[in-house]
Amino acid sequence: MSRFHFFVLVLIVAISGFSQGMLLPVISIIFEQQGQPSGLNGLHATGLYIGVLLASPFMEKPLRKFGYKNMIIVGGLLVVLSLFSFVFINSFVVWFFFRLLVGIGDHMLHFSTQTWLTNSVSKENRGRSISLYGLSFGLGFALGPFLAPLTEYSESLPFILSASLSLLGWMFIFKINNEYPEIDIQSKTSDSSIKRFAKALKYGWVAFLPPFGYGFLETTLHGNFPVYALQMDMSVNDVAVILPAFAIGSIVSQYPLGLLSDKFGRKMILSIVLFTGAASFFLAGFTTSTILLFGCFFLAGMAVGSTFSLGISYMTDLLPKSLLPAGNLMCGICFSIGSILGPVAGGYYMEFFEHANLFYFITVVLAATGIAIVFGKTESMKQSYPLGQHLS
Repeated sequence: MSRFHFFVLVLIVAISGFSQGMLLPVISIIFEQQGQPSGLNGLHATGLYIGVLLASPFMEKPLRKFGYKNMIIVGGLLVVLSLFSFVFINSFVVWFFFRLLVGIGDHMLHFSTQTWLTNSVSKENRGRSISLYGLSFGLGFALGPFLAPLTEYSESLPFILSASLSLLGWMFIFKINNEYPEIDIQSKTSDSSIKRFAKALKYGWVAFLPPFGYGFLETTLHGNFPVYALQMDMSVNDVAVILPAFAIGSIVSQYPLGLLSDKFGRKMILSIVLFTGAASFFLAGFTTSTILLFGCFFLAGMAVGSTFSLGISYMTDLLPKSLLPAGNLMCGICFSIGSILGPVAGGYYMEFFEHANLFYFITVVLAATGIAIVFGKTESMKQSYPLGQHLS
């Protein structure tokens, strides 16, 4: 993979992260100001990830047939058109449908770029390369919430800016050549998609937990925290300052953690960062100070902001190349399930428990994921099947 090729994939993912980072807090704030209940607000935030989940079972075969580039072209166009559509219709129900379409398009982008990258990098540089990929998404995601204060001037302005940037990034994909994922000959003839998913889940299940936990955390923060902050008498500007701190922290540590995972192993680094993140949010539960919350979010971002990319690297360690499309899809599915559960559980948690502290809820989830990583046992498929032996 050439440097320009890698740059294009990184740029596309960065702009996709920007649109997602904008979409969650902007819509949450708009609905909160309209008086929508916290539970319904959180439920609405799942639209993007329901789209990811619905599209996942149908992604692998088109990717093998049409290649990475064509999937990215279709996904990017769907995202651009959906973001512009928010400008013309303001409806609780219709916006849920638009979010679902953005989720489908974004998943086409991420699945294609992730599989393209994991299929191309060497094991020695895997953590570093995928961390740069994750860094680009994190950078975009960190900048997205800065558009939230623009809603005070025009509810349409954040959507217009995000859609325009997405269109600009999408155009770069036409500058690179199309490629196709590697296919094992026997798997191609004898294995259905369901069998490949089952194999990926059997041998790589522990690597799918970090994407699940990251999805849960990400949407809880961006979907529930703005509501929680407004209920705690913080301003929209406070939210716009605090929320990006998590993504900024992940930007700082993403590349170093990728290098450390290459040296000390994915499992060890994942265990450390998950417990560190849990401790950071536990401390955040004791304050409503903007400065202190910014610090806690920044520290938590440094720790757990890399769990998605580390999970992908861990999955790539465990599975052969012929199962990487299925493994990347499973990462996306687990991320989506976590993303769907996060804002719904967080919203109803705040609604049903008087004086509920959102940060303690997040602490429990991260600690439980860390415990599962530490004690979960898995067998590497690459060790079970010697080099040159077909998988059946």
